[in-house]
Amino acid sequence: MKRTSSTPPGGTVGTRDLLRLLRPHRRLVSLAMVLVLAASALGLAQPMLAGEVIDRVRTSSPIAGVVTALTLLFVVQTLVDTFGRYLLERTGESIVLGLRRLLVHRLLRLRIPVLSEHRIGDLISRASSDTTALRDTITRSLMEITVGVLTVVGATALMLSIDAVLFLVVIGVFVVAGAGVMAVLDRIRVAGEQAQTAVGTFTADMERGLSAIRAIRVYRAEDRETERIVASAQAAYQAGVHGARLTAAAQPAIQLAASGSFLLVLVIGGVRVSTGDLQLGDLIAVLLYALHLVMPLGNLLEGLATMKRAMGALQRVHDGLNLPAEPPDGPVRPVTPAAADTPMLAFDDVHFSYGDRPALHGVTFTLPPGSRTAIVGPSGAGKSTILSLICRFYDPDSGAVSYRGHPASQLTRAESRQLISLVEQDAPVLHGTLRDNLCLGRRADDTQIASVLHQVNLHALVDRLPAGLDTPVGEHGTLLSGGERQRLAIARALLARPALLLLDEPTSSLDTENESVIVEALNQLPDHTAVLVVAHRLSTVRSADRILVVDDGRIVADGDHDHLERTSPRYRLLLNGHLTDQPAAPQQEVTS
Repeated sequence: MKRTSSTPPGGTVGTRDLLRLLRPHRRLVSLAMVLVLAASALGLAQPMLAGEVIDRVRTSSPIAGVVTALTLLFVVQTLVDTFGRYLLERTGESIVLGLRRLLVHRLLRLRIPVLSEHRIGDLISRASSDTTALRDTITRSLMEITVGVLTVVGATALMLSIDAVLFLVVIGVFVVAGAGVMAVLDRIRVAGEQAQTAVGTFTADMERGLSAIRAIRVYRAEDRETERIVASAQAAYQAGVHGARLTAAAQPAIQLAASGSFLLVLVIGGVRVSTGDLQLGDLIAVLLYALHLVMPLGNLLEGLATMKRAMGALQRVHDGLNLPAEPPDGPVRPVTPAAADTPMLAFDDVHFSYGDRPALHGVTFTLPPGSRTAIVGPSGAGKSTILSLICRFYDPDSGAVSYRGHPASQLTRAESRQLISLVEQDAPVLHGTLRDNLCLGRRADDTQIASVLHQVNLHALVDRLPAGLDTPVGEHGTLLSGGERQRLAIARALLARPALLLLDEPTSSLDTENESVIVEALNQLPDHTAVLVVAHRLSTVRSADRILVVDDGRIVADGDHDHLERTSPRYRLLLNGHLTDQPAAPQQEVTS
């Protein structure tokens, strides 16, 4: 089958994979099926009693007992069927919850290169709309197919016991209709996957637009972005219409079979009653059984079409669960220094490429405990790549990275990352409260939080907010200024008490006063904490014990500010063209 998704195939799924989802819930599903089948069996008994009522009326026999039994059968059937269907719906919700748990666990652990290749909105769509489509299939289609098959068997046996000719009329019509439906089932599956993929693209485009809403407003790009997103919606519409066209081709065959078989039974049976070959009560019973046969057969064919359509959603969920993720960490052991003089971090002849684009060439340096090191260089020189390798978002192509004397290959990612705090250049803030964001790295009480807030000069802001630490920060921290978001990110990093603090442009959005506060906070870190900062500001660079000058993926100079200013032409060029002492403009702070 042609793949319609951009994800690496994890194998084409089939009905067996769908049934495998039911395995953990087999007891509840079995009970629900038994109840629904029992309700169907109670329904199959009703035509016999209805025919008996007709015959008794014709012979003037008592009917009270039969009518009472028929009424009781109807009431009990309704109650049993309702409870059985409720259990199936509940099971469907449980299965969706389980799938969403698996997807969340997987998606949050995807390798960074894999995340870079996929649109976030599309991944979100797999955990939302695709799993919802599966719920509808599990709770409806599987039940209709199972109940339909068994009900058809029961109705067939009872119709044959009454009149084989009328049974052959009904089954002949459905064989013709079923052949038409089966011809489009595979195409319905492909169309279903295309439609779900189109919905994922639309979700991704919406996420793209809303995430950059301020830039879109400033550059008056609303109309252009609306056209882009509406184009995605149009593509989803066209994919849905294509699937609807195929489903619509199956629906008339099912409906014509239902109405046609009923009319043929009525006409042929009426003729046979008039000739004396069939009793009127038997004709009534056969007509009712025809309904019991026709409706389950129709539901059976419709359930098959719905299941094929949902296979597209299952394929996307399956592909999402098979995207490459970071290996499981297992127990996280403390990383103690291999020797008394072991550096906190060491790069040894590290080479790295993004695909076929080289980024680092033979990078070698060490960070002793308690050191303050700055990395400077032009854009694209490899500064942020070094931080990414330290965080183990990527692995080197060659060379070695060591933490406290232990090679990265001997440590899990969690063991390496327990030593690290990272302040990213864009200072990401999560939706939630100030407390939620501060405690992302570790749980802390109010006293510990207050201490780091003073260190980064955020305490005054929190003190004047009515809800204090429980104040919402908005989506991506939009209720905070740029400087507040940056200081919040730094406070979060300090609260984690790292052995290695990584900062990527930590003061780019700060004014002079707040920059001085942050520099002082960094100077007050424990003696064992090493700091590595990517910086473009001269004031930040001057305070470093050591400066690494990076150019074209190589360390071209190494020393303190005074030494490099005397000996490094590249450093002097950066001083004249890139490094600056100019602070950011003051930011308006949130007040509520």
